[in-house]
Amino acid sequence: MAEATVEKNKRRGLSPMARYVLKRIAIAAVTLFIILFVLFMLLSFMPGSPFNNEEKLSAEQIAAMRAHYGLDKPVIERFFLYIWNMLHGDFGVSYNIMTNMPIAQMVGPRIALTLRIGLEAGILGAIVGVILGVLAALKERSGWDTFATVLAVIGVSLPSFVVALFLSFFLGFQLKVLPLLYSSTNPEISTILPVLALAMFPMASVERYTRSEMISIMNSDYMLLAASKGVPKAKLVLRHALRNTLISVITVLVPLLVSLMSGSLVMEKIFSIPGLGSLYIQAIQQNDYNVVLTISFIYSLMFIIAMLLVDIAYGLIDPRIRLAGGKD
Repeated sequence: MAEATVEKNKRRGLSPMARYVLKRIAIAAVTLFIILFVLFMLLSFMPGSPFNNEEKLSAEQIAAMRAHYGLDKPVIERFFLYIWNMLHGDFGVSYNIMTNMPIAQMVGPRIALTLRIGLEAGILGAIVGVILGVLAALKERSGWDTFATVLAVIGVSLPSFVVALFLSFFLGFQLKVLPLLYSSTNPEISTILPVLALAMFPMASVERYTRSEMISIMNSDYMLLAASKGVPKAKLVLRHALRNTLISVITVLVPLLVSLMSGSLVMEKIFSIPGLGSLYIQAIQQNDYNVVLTISFIYSLMFIIAMLLVDIAYGLIDPRIRLAGGKD
């Protein structure tokens, strides 16, 4: 079956991997369109308007403002107009947070900061989690395994804001080795505490999955057979066990990474970080539709791209997946 699929794809001029990637991209594009449509409809039918907070405006003035921004048009017409403008890089303007300021100028600097903190926390948590998980699996039922397991349970159980407060108290207040609040003049040092706090949960989650998968694979029949044939343990661990473990790790890590980049609102509040999350909450409270829609779109886009990368990574790690994905 796989050979027939490969020959069919070769006749069409596309490799199985290319067809697999194109199919996943098409699915991602359709999914993103549906999400954007649902978000737009939900915001359009929410009670109130962006101008209800202006107590000095009369009903006639509010109606004039809605007409000025095109909010009096039919919702379907406004949706497709929004899509057209978005494809040309125009996400609209803010209605009341920063009146008439283009959304791109508002969210641009904040995106970079939020993404940087989330990526650093995710990468740190992934690296430490994989190392701890592999060592715990190779030294199963030892003191190291117990330590790694207890650390993982603590990391999963404690909310990130509790970890943040704990680190702030000891590293920031008691030892005074790190600043308690974010400073734009020293962003590298002042983001260490939120990165450490955010990295705790992905580290614990990755460690747990890595350990369980590694133990399962190391005790599988084909690994025991390879070991009995004299294959060096280092080769078994690095080339076979760790490679197969990465599929499960990627499944856990990528959604966690996206949640770190899009859900660090608590960290932004604790450490006074001017990121995307604080603007998002402010926009929801003030019914600033364009800001809410743009940030929601950014979060959805990040998640869809992340899952697309997971699918592509699956195809690269396991050729059977891309062969199956390339079938008609």
